[in-house]
Amino acid sequence: MQKRLLAIIAAVVCVASVGLAKIVDPVKWSAEVIPTDAHSGKIVWTAVIEDGYHIYDSEAVPDGPVPTTITVDAPDGLTFTSALTPSVPARKIIDPAFALELHEWTGTVHFTRTYTLAEGTQGVNLRSTVKYMSCSDKTCQPPKTETFDLAIGSPAPVADSVETPAETAVTPVLNSPAVSQATADWWAPVDMDNSEFTVPASGNSSWLTLLIMGFLGGLLALLTPCVWPMIPMTLSFFLKKTKKRSRSLMDASIYGLSIIVIFLALGIAITMIFGAGKLNDIATSAVFNLIFFALLVLFAISFFGGFDIKLPSKWSTATDGKAERTGGLLSIFFMAFTLVLVSFSCTGPIIGTLLVEAASNGSIIGPAIGMGGFALGLAIPFTLFALFPSLLKEMPKSGGWMNSVKVILGFIELILSLKFLSVADLAYGWHILDREVFVAIWIVLFVLLGMYLIGKLRFSHDSERSHTSVGGFFLAVASFSFAVYLVPGLWGAPLKSISAFAPPLSTQDFNLYGGEFHEFDDYDAGMKYAAENEKPVLLDFSGYACVNCRKMEGAVFDNESVRSLIEKDYVLIKLMVDEKADLPKPYTVEENGKQVKISTVGEQWSYLQRYKFGINSQPYYVLLDNEGTPLAKPRVYDESVEAFVEWLKDGVKVYAERQAES
Repeated sequence: MQKRLLAIIAAVVCVASVGLAKIVDPVKWSAEVIPTDAHSGKIVWTAVIEDGYHIYDSEAVPDGPVPTTITVDAPDGLTFTSALTPSVPARKIIDPAFALELHEWTGTVHFTRTYTLAEGTQGVNLRSTVKYMSCSDKTCQPPKTETFDLAIGSPAPVADSVETPAETAVTPVLNSPAVSQATADWWAPVDMDNSEFTVPASGNSSWLTLLIMGFLGGLLALLTPCVWPMIPMTLSFFLKKTKKRSRSLMDASIYGLSIIVIFLALGIAITMIFGAGKLNDIATSAVFNLIFFALLVLFAISFFGGFDIKLPSKWSTATDGKAERTGGLLSIFFMAFTLVLVSFSCTGPIIGTLLVEAASNGSIIGPAIGMGGFALGLAIPFTLFALFPSLLKEMPKSGGWMNSVKVILGFIELILSLKFLSVADLAYGWHILDREVFVAIWIVLFVLLGMYLIGKLRFSHDSERSHTSVGGFFLAVASFSFAVYLVPGLWGAPLKSISAFAPPLSTQDFNLYGGEFHEFDDYDAGMKYAAENEKPVLLDFSGYACVNCRKMEGAVFDNESVRSLIEKDYVLIKLMVDEKADLPKPYTVEENGKQVKISTVGEQWSYLQRYKFGINSQPYYVLLDNEGTPLAKPRVYDESVEAFVEWLKDGVKVYAERQAES
């Protein structure tokens, strides 16, 4: 059975590999107009083909590949004086992918066509479309289309009598968001690789460095609130397994291996097939978070003694034991799958950033190694958690203290379950779990936990205790003290230690500790306001499910020096990439060779971040001038208040210099 499970796991990896192959973009196209004089010149289309790949000539072959064709919508006044001419002839080959004699191009190829303008024609606009298919010796990419809008000469301006309202979206073209022409410059991509304010790229890191960094990231994931609930669930699950030491070791090993393979295969496959924002979309969906909220509550009730979660009796009573072994392996695989999905809530945006790079430049090995290291770092501790219960069972006279451990784990599950309910509540704007409600429930739960620890609260399976243990006393003190610490949060105290869990202060109905930032939640509106008031912009890409975003808000943005600088010198635009509100008018963009539908506000801001800055992680902070150009290096998660203040001051200085120059 173990061999069969390993075969299934290997098949999953193969499926993920297929998904990756669909996203590779081995051909980069460009087009330019090269005038000879005022009325003649040439148009040159250039294909830069990655080593190991080729494209095909324009002759269609039955049962063959899609030929390379370039078509032009020629307007009145433009005449082509030559046919499309390649810079090198296509090479004849026997193509292994189609088993046919075909003609191909490799390397860099220029396609040229000359033109003339009619007398009296100052200039024209035209659109050209390139259709092609690329293959290697082993795989072929789906046929693709590239569109180029070109201007020849000096085209007549659009009539002033036709005005486009600022709020009306224009039809999106290739790699262009659906925004009004007046704000198009604000959306213009920033070439972070060549920008003077670029963040050092990680693409030059060695594979060993990627593996180590991914591994450390996996270990750090244990500190996130999305992963914590799985620790007591894992302990409880493996407490019910067999007492045999050898079988416990085997089960724990399969659990760890399953985590690695599922995390690697599922993470890469989902992101590559459905897009860089899909993990974040899954992590913030109401169904996903409500399911895990219900699951954690269910486990908590079980830990409290309400019922026992176990496999169907027919599996455990089968005479040959085959059903038990099968069910056991499937249940282990299910537990690993649950851990992977839960961890996406905190790690999805980070993983998405890694895979955006893979989708944009075709690099697969580096991101896969980084994700493999991450999965390994997360799997090793949980393998030990899975092995630990078997060691507990071997301890003599475990007694009633084991029930106490389960009840404490139940309280932890119940406390942490609110995180998932809060994410769904924030993303969809239900307002059923605003900050003061969240804090109030936590206060009650921590008080009840303290009462249980000193023996004032008992459940049905607990034995009566004649005294309170020393360890229980100190744990009770910690629980009661934390409950007291939370009380000021009911009136708006920052409570920085739980900022990663609790809803943001903006959901607090009553706040005695100061107001919130005046911030914009719409990019175009904020940029327009900043331009009218001649102020720089602090652009904050955030998310309701983003744990580090909440930490930054509590540790940095609530600091008085940071707050005063932002309020005085900046216009703050905060964009939630997981906002589920529908756009008034959905639109479609082409991204990495795929048509991507933008239908929610969060999808639009996530696309803006990917399109303009080439990154998909949150938090992500950018200082912009009124043309949408960076004023300083972007910042990511870093709780250093001093560094953030210096960054803001540098941005103001650069903005003032640019204003003086203009």
